[in-house]
Amino acid sequence: MAVPARRIVVRVLWDGLTYSALLGAILVWAFPVLWVVMTSLKPRTDIFTVPPTIRFSPTLQHYAEALQTQGIVPSINNSLVIACLSTVLALLVAVPAGYAYARVRFRLRTCLSFYTLFTQMVPPIGLVIPYFLVLNRLRMLDSYVGMVTIYLTFTVPFSVWLMITYFQDLSPELEEAAAMDGASRMTTFLRIMVPQVRGGIAVAAIFAFSDSWNEFLYAVVLTGTKTRTATVAIFGFLAAEESRWGPFTATGVMIMAPVIIVALLAQRHILKGLSLGAVKS
Repeated sequence: MAVPARRIVVRVLWDGLTYSALLGAILVWAFPVLWVVMTSLKPRTDIFTVPPTIRFSPTLQHYAEALQTQGIVPSINNSLVIACLSTVLALLVAVPAGYAYARVRFRLRTCLSFYTLFTQMVPPIGLVIPYFLVLNRLRMLDSYVGMVTIYLTFTVPFSVWLMITYFQDLSPELEEAAAMDGASRMTTFLRIMVPQVRGGIAVAAIFAFSDSWNEFLYAVVLTGTKTRTATVAIFGFLAAEESRWGPFTATGVMIMAPVIIVALLAQRHILKGLSLGAVKS
């Protein structure tokens, strides 16, 4: 049966509006990023041109200047160390915890599960002063141990809930078959369950790394000259006397690049992780 021409026109118009809205949303997100990239490649004289120009001779001078600025390279190294340690430790806790919440019945399971979720609801700004006082009392301010410990407070809960959704998505028959073959709970977890949720582990690692890498609020208060991260050090280019926008944007691009590249390469796993978390409790 032929589809009426009016219905075809309505469908085409609706699809056009939908794709236009999606394209507009993408441009709203992408425009600031593209503008920062363009500014980092502009000669200094073109940065302040009014009206702004999109035709210029690209230069890498700002990147060289940023890397030669004292404190930038060490701060990037600090961010890398803290983000990697936070990610690894978060996974070491979140993967077995997610399995326990999803599969094991034990006392206080519901209470602990709610507490894990509750930690995600606390606004970070309300924890800055308590964290500062605790780390100061323990003499862990401006240290890798202190920063990684603080970052685990928000990377672990999210990773745990993400892993719960992946473990719940697996068939219980896998564990039943392993039990019939005489496998212990630990053997079943390590050799059967964990390989089945490799995609979930990758998603949790990506989110944990991104959150740790991009974090600013805790870093600006709890770090000093020894462990200052890149998100804090970048503001050294801005001053009341003169703002060095070229090196500032170049450093911003270097900070954004790893996260954007990882997100683009793993977007399929990320979307699956977000959809699982949206439809399962």
